[in-house]
Order: sequence, then C-alpha cells, then structure tokens
Amino acid sequence: MGKTKRGKGTKIMAVADRAGLPIAISVGSASPHEVTLVETTLETRFSEDPPERLIGDKAYDSDPLDERLKDQGIQMIAPHKSNRTKPKTQDGRALRRYRKRWKIERLFAWLQNFRRILVRHEHFLDNYLGFVHLGCMIILLRSCF
Repeated sequence: MGKTKRGKGTKIMAVADRAGLPIAISVGSASPHEVTLVETTLETRFSEDPPERLIGDKAYDSDPLDERLKDQGIQMIAPHKSNRTKPKTQDGRALRRYRKRWKIERLFAWLQNFRRILVRHEHFLDNYLGFVHLGCMIILLRSCF
C-alpha cells in the first residue's frame, strides 16, 4: 500500500492455505521489515494448528527467523538473497514449493477488490483491521458457495 491520508502507509501481512484462503492476517505500519512481523501474524491465525510450511519471497531470507520458526515446528521456504554472505540453507527440493507463492498474491488481489481495504480512509488502525477481517470473511464465504 502506498501513502494514505493517515500516514506513510499500511502493511497487510497474511498467511494463506493451499487454496489461497486466509488463515492469519494482521495490519501494521509500513516501516518495519516483514521478518519482524511474521510471529505476530502467526499469532492471529484463525486455526488452532500452526502451518507446517511458510513460503515467502527473498525478503524472508533470515537465519534467525528460520531458527525461531523451526522451534515452533514450521519450515520457512524462501529463496536466498543475491547478496547473501553466509552458506546456503535452502536446497532445490524445498524451493520447488516456491512456485505456489502465487496463491498468496491472488489473496491480496482479492482483498484489493474491496475499496475500503485498498484505500485506507479510517483514522484508527483497529477500524481498518475490522474491514480487512470483513473482506477475509467475504472471501471465505464465497469459497464455500
């Protein structure tokens, strides 16, 4: 999201299942890096069981994040950055799953069909999060019928 009437921007973090339906969603400032927001997003999940794997882009290439998620029983799949100096930790077998990352992009495209989510008019973050949750509920209901 770009600059809005209420600040520099808002970042929506989401976790989707195999079908691209939302499992966890959180909203925050656009300033912090995605790596610092992963655990808070996983805490807001709709299901009780944690996901087995998380697929992220190159921004999620972080060894401390991999270790923290591994302690929770979650495997992080993210390609390495081009400027990585440490030894590689991902092999080609796990990175084949990276091709399925388009499903989370499709979820964000579905969310951006709602104008109240695309353009943040709400002054309070909790009100905006409520509209994001409402959009997720509509997406889940559309998938059922």
